[in-house]
Amino acid sequence: MEEKFMREAIRLAEKAKAAGEVPVGAVVVSEGKIVGRGYNLRTKLQLASAHAEMRAIDAACRKLKSWRLEHAELYVTLEPCPMCMGAALNARIETVCFGAYEQKGRSLTAELAGANLLNHRIGVVGGVLETECSAQLTSFFSEMRARERKKREEDEKSAKKDD
Repeated sequence: MEEKFMREAIRLAEKAKAAGEVPVGAVVVSEGKIVGRGYNLRTKLQLASAHAEMRAIDAACRKLKSWRLEHAELYVTLEPCPMCMGAALNARIETVCFGAYEQKGRSLTAELAGANLLNHRIGVVGGVLETECSAQLTSFFSEMRARERKKREEDEKSAKKDD
């Protein structure tokens, strides 16, 4: 079951990538059904909170007409940041399942999940389809660096012509 929902999160991450965003996708599942979907749109919307998890949680709250998502699971392609874990705690999500482990920053996922903040603890399952989720991110950042390198080279050539 975990893989089925993570595959949907991966599909959503592709939408983020197509929009030029860091490819992160998320779904909220309640009673075996997806009740919220989201993908990263931070750059397009120019909102610090437009993370995949936040958008999926918001969509689930609207659909279920409740800010409490008890008995729900959150599936996300990248280990959640502290803001997103805070939202999951606030929504009383039961379990967070993620694909790729955060390599660059410190996510605090385990610490926040078990801290009993808001009188709630979250179960955490990491590494679900980790290879696929990691490859999606690695590919995006490699392509981005190649585009930036090409642009720098073109800018340098243009500057030399102007001399």
